[in-house]
Amino acid sequence: MRIRVIFVGLLFLLAGRVYLAAQDTTDSYLWLENIESERALDWARSHNEATLAALKSHPVFDSIYEKCLEIYDSKERIAYPSFRGRYLYNFWQDAEHERGVWRRTSMEEYRKPVPLWEVVLDLDDLSRTENVKWVFKGVSWLYPDFRRCMVRLSRGGGDAVVIREFDLESKKFVENGFTMEEAKGSVSWKDENTLYVSSGAAGGATTSSGYARTVRVWKRGASLASAPVLFEGKEKDVSVWGGVVHTPERDYEFFSRGMTFYTSRRYVRENGKMIKLDIPEDGGFEGFFANQLLLSLKTDWTVNGATYHQGSLISLDYDKLLEGRHEVSVIVTPDERSSVERVTRTRNFLLVGMLVNVRSVLYKYRFEKGEWIRSKVDAPDYGSIRIVATDEETDRFFFTYDSFLEPTTLYLVNDTSIAKVKSLPAFFDGSKYEVKQYEATSEDGTRIPFFVVQAKGTAYDGKNPTLLYGYGGFEIAMRPRYSATIGTSWLERGGVYVLANIRGGGEFGPRWHLAALKEHRQRAFDDFIAVAEELIKKGITSPEHLGIMGGSNGGLLVGAVFTQRPELFNAVVCRVPLLDMKRYNKLLAGASWMGEYGNPDVPEEWEYIRKYSPYHNLRPGMKYPVVFFSTSTRDDRVHPGHARKMVAKMEDMGYKVYYYENIEGGHAAATTNKQRAFSSGLVFTYLLAQLK
Repeated sequence: MRIRVIFVGLLFLLAGRVYLAAQDTTDSYLWLENIESERALDWARSHNEATLAALKSHPVFDSIYEKCLEIYDSKERIAYPSFRGRYLYNFWQDAEHERGVWRRTSMEEYRKPVPLWEVVLDLDDLSRTENVKWVFKGVSWLYPDFRRCMVRLSRGGGDAVVIREFDLESKKFVENGFTMEEAKGSVSWKDENTLYVSSGAAGGATTSSGYARTVRVWKRGASLASAPVLFEGKEKDVSVWGGVVHTPERDYEFFSRGMTFYTSRRYVRENGKMIKLDIPEDGGFEGFFANQLLLSLKTDWTVNGATYHQGSLISLDYDKLLEGRHEVSVIVTPDERSSVERVTRTRNFLLVGMLVNVRSVLYKYRFEKGEWIRSKVDAPDYGSIRIVATDEETDRFFFTYDSFLEPTTLYLVNDTSIAKVKSLPAFFDGSKYEVKQYEATSEDGTRIPFFVVQAKGTAYDGKNPTLLYGYGGFEIAMRPRYSATIGTSWLERGGVYVLANIRGGGEFGPRWHLAALKEHRQRAFDDFIAVAEELIKKGITSPEHLGIMGGSNGGLLVGAVFTQRPELFNAVVCRVPLLDMKRYNKLLAGASWMGEYGNPDVPEEWEYIRKYSPYHNLRPGMKYPVVFFSTSTRDDRVHPGHARKMVAKMEDMGYKVYYYENIEGGHAAATTNKQRAFSSGLVFTYLLAQLK
């Protein structure tokens, strides 16, 4: 007889987080979802001890950990800047500043080999004073003079934050200033004495995903609990946001109601009136420029008898849009092997970063007489370009260039001049290695590109320890990047590194992502499997020497793949993963991702989800590789119960696994350089032990 799933609305307050537990009488591991119960924490601690006993005693662990810590703490790392007023700001962590310092300097000083920094906020001092392990989560600025900001602080690295008003002149928190209790959410300054608050703090309504459902107007001197609601969504929405979008031309009061992860209704407030914008709900809002509303199209859009194609970046005249007219200008329409990846602005230029066959190109656009005029930024080719910081009061901006083997270089663009400002040192000798780009053919015939990083002269004899990395979700592109830890911990120890550009990601725009959405999710897994099979077919490696790694959605990827094709792999690193796809939408932020995966409570949708849900596809008597699972107690995005329950179930089936749960760290699973180095030490020790 089929046992029905019974949902009961038990509300647990866990470390300031509300956790809605739905009891499933068929799941004997539900108790591991009770994040901070002593029983569950004791289970996690005992597994940590067993894993550390096995991996820390390995001969290579200490050397990997020490080298990674040296890299993370290096004074030669690039201090990435952000423009605010007359200062460049930076957040920095090293051996002396474990929690980190938020600091600032001038442009003139920054360009010196060793700039002098003025500390604005010392997180180590604050943590000691308040006896809380604070993690810096950024700030919201008061425009236009930047004298005040709202500082976001997380306990242990989670997404929920405490927000406090900070004075940049006295470099102190404002006495009796705006202070918001811990919650998921954000604030935006309307003026010096008014905030727009999108948060569940102080009784604010939240969605079923745990995010804000309202935007409130908080006046100085009043309590947040009494702040009136200006804008509201529905409980089943993903989130609601409202704030002021600042541009050099004017400010816009902008509000968004996110019905799903990928669809939103957008509104503006003009003269006290809320106006719904007639734009595609699945379009990506990219800001404003020259009073043009910028929109990236996820699907074709037909308006005024013209069709604007999927993946295009377009603009609409804002004033005419308010009148109900669509005056559309096309900025760029990518082809099938290119995509728009990043859109931002300076005073007079729109900056558009594109990927062309997974290689970066950067363009500047002017808007003149209703036309977009393009010029290419003279940046290096065949690598990754990332816009680091822009100055909306001038045309200055910073970008970086790197590749698998070329250390990151920071460039400053000032009008028409481009200058190298800083470079990361070469932590390993890249001249010993080479990069090749291949393609695999997936189950349905689609060509899937992947990069192989290997020592020059590598013999394709099937004996090379090989690490295959992938993600394949949320339209996030996997690009070449310089990783000193992969170089020193893996390449220099004889490993081959492979990066797969599977569907579900954004390498080729929205179509690449939509191809693996919901009922098509198996395509992402098929793509990854196809790359693994191609590596074996070419003789680059063999199942005995092939390992895979992924985190978050990538954790789901490797979880699904090793349960479907265990014979292909001998190592699996599964980090902060989703694994129980029957209950993912009931755990923390999981409901917000139903636009990506589907709703398991709908029988028709559970029918395709259950076919790949790793937790539900475990079988006894299989030859699974020894898997290394890792998560964080303080991850309030992907519930640690996913990894906990998977491990417990596998162990009860008789499988050997490794498990490590960092008590703090949030979704990144680490908050300090020591924690990051320790995690790297465990991972690469495990991989070398399994694959050499």
